Amino acid sequence: MSYSRQSMGSGSRNARGYEFGRTYVVRPKGKHQATLVWLHGLGDNGSSSSQLMESLHLPNIKWICPTAPSRPVTSLGGFTCTAWFDVGEISEDGHDDLEGLDASASHIANLLSSEPADVQVGIGGFSMGAAISLYSATCYALGRYGTGHAYPLNLRAVVGLSGWLPGWKSLRSKIECSYEAARRAASLPIILTHGTSDDVVPYRFGEKSAQSLGMAGFRQAMFKPYEGLGHYTVPKEMNEVVHWLTARLGLEGSC
Repeated sequence: MSYSRQSMGSGSRNARGYEFGRTYVVRPKGKHQATLVWLHGLGDNGSSSSQLMESLHLPNIKWICPTAPSRPVTSLGGFTCTAWFDVGEISEDGHDDLEGLDASASHIANLLSSEPADVQVGIGGFSMGAAISLYSATCYALGRYGTGHAYPLNLRAVVGLSGWLPGWKSLRSKIECSYEAARRAASLPIILTHGTSDDVVPYRFGEKSAQSLGMAGFRQAMFKPYEGLGHYTVPKEMNEVVHWLTARLGLEGSC
C-alpha cells in the first residue's frame, strides 16, 4: 500500500512561548473518510509517528502527526525534550499542567479545524500523547477547554495507548452538571490499551483512567489490557486499533 507522506512547517507558539515542532501528514490512498491526529510520547517526534501510521492498513484515514514543543520536564529533573505538557511523577495526587494541556489540545484542534465537513475527526496517541488524547475527549464532552474557551471539534474517535487521564478526579462531577456534556460523553467511542508490565506509566493508571471515564458517563470507553507488555506498542495491539477504528468510523474496505 503506497501512501503520500509530507512534512509541514513548524507550528504555533503556546502560551508559554514554546514552539510546536514539525508536523507530518500521511495522506489516504483510498476515499478520505476520516482524519486523525496521532500524538507521540515524551521525547519523540511526529516523523516516527507518521512512519507507524503509514504501516497501518487504514486506506481511508488521513493522519496528521505533529511534534510537541521542546521544554523542561519536571519528571526528568528539568531536562529539555519534546513534551506536550510538563509532567512530574505520575500519581493519583499529581499536579496537572493545565496550561500546557490546554495549549497542546488547542494546537491539535487547530490542525483538524480545516478538514472537510463530511470527514470524521479523531485523536490518538501513545503515553503522554495518549494523555492529551484523553484530555481532548474530556474537553469535547464539556464543550470547553480548562480555560473556559469553547472546544471547536466534533470528535468521533479517541485512542489512548499506554497513557493516563489528566484531571480524572473532578471529571465525573463536571460531566454530571450538564445534560449536553453527559450526552456528548455517552456518544464518543474511546479505546484505551495498556500493558500489564508497563514500568513507565504503570498499568493501574491506565485501568483507573478507563474506570474514571466509565463512571463519568463515557459509555463507549473500552479498555484492553495486554499481558506482559511493557511501555511500547506491538503489532497485535495496533491491529486491534485498526479493527476498532474501522468499525467505529464505518470505514470502507481497502481499495
